[in-house]
Amino acid sequence: MSRSKRIAVLGAGIMGCSVALGLARRGVAVTLVDAAPSPFSAASRWNEGKIHLGYMYSADPGLRTAAHMIEGGLCFRPLVEEMLDCSLEPVISGGDDVYLCHRDSVVDAKAMEAYLHRVSDLVRSHPQAGRYLVNVTRAGPSRLSPRELAEVSGASEIVAGFRVPERSVQTRWVADRFAAAVAAQPALETLTDTRVTAIEPIDGSPQGPWQLVTTDGILGPFSHVVNALWEGRPAIDRTVGLEPVPPWTHRYRLALFLRTRTPVTGPCAVIATGPFGDVKNYNGRDFYLSWYPAGLVAEDSGLEPPVITAESLPADEDLAAEVFRQLGTLVPWTASLPAATETLEVGGGWVFAGGQGKLSDPAATLHQRWRYGIERHGTYLSVDTGKYSTAPWMARELVDGLTG
Repeated sequence: MSRSKRIAVLGAGIMGCSVALGLARRGVAVTLVDAAPSPFSAASRWNEGKIHLGYMYSADPGLRTAAHMIEGGLCFRPLVEEMLDCSLEPVISGGDDVYLCHRDSVVDAKAMEAYLHRVSDLVRSHPQAGRYLVNVTRAGPSRLSPRELAEVSGASEIVAGFRVPERSVQTRWVADRFAAAVAAQPALETLTDTRVTAIEPIDGSPQGPWQLVTTDGILGPFSHVVNALWEGRPAIDRTVGLEPVPPWTHRYRLALFLRTRTPVTGPCAVIATGPFGDVKNYNGRDFYLSWYPAGLVAEDSGLEPPVITAESLPADEDLAAEVFRQLGTLVPWTASLPAATETLEVGGGWVFAGGQGKLSDPAATLHQRWRYGIERHGTYLSVDTGKYSTAPWMARELVDGLTG
């Protein structure tokens, strides 16, 4: 039955590539389309790789966001290792994250601690808890003692710290292996440098077949279309009659990715909850650093975000200086990184979130990230990935539905 299908997948990030690989390996003819020169060129390559278990969302005390994210986070490692046919062990961060509660956080330390314990209860009780990046069947948060907090931060702005069992993966390493897996799959056609502007039903029916209108011409016919874009997905949805439901926000974010000449010791730290930042120490030499206010280049709530030009981006050296300055104040061990740096890259891209508002606002709906999933319009499917960490799980669900 699957061999009668010909499916177009829009977007070659982690969601689109996971769907395309899953379909192709089940015998479906797949065309993967992306506007970038190569797969995994944007946000799926340039992010911290946090495999979320819900600890970040303490401003959603009803646990709706955490409950929605846990399944995907726990399944991330086995699903990706199966797709890439290799272990993620070499690129998993070496220690638990430390959440630092800023005095201007939208959630105070007491509320954050209570929330973290409730999330851990959900994680430990899940039947897949042993399949996370590390075994979390018995893991839980622990509050840093005053001495431990002083060793990690010491800044007066940081009022509490909590160690939580979340880890991250090096996304550039993952991106390169996904791109290689896509290129090696014979049933998968990849069209890059191809921007889709509309989707049209050839016979006027939402059951298809469909054709893609691109800047280079018409592609098709396709029995199904999967819209896995993060940039401009609502605009494409509207062309097929699937009206986007607000609120949503497009945000263009940049961060630092650096490698040091010699090992540097320090824990992964998240300054939460609000527009702050974080640092990932993957292995003592490879690091991710973000200071949210400096790295947020643009945000937009339109159907399609504006074009970002080189002129609209901050100079790499200016962004790096600000990120190092801010993190060095709040997480002092990071102050040794600039002098130790061997290579430094600035990267990022558009990310999509169902919600609006400033992260410094406790009422912002961006703190409630449970509004994501798959919408259908006949044989057209639109996927709000939610987070990097939930994409492989959602892709498996979608592939099962299309081939079952």
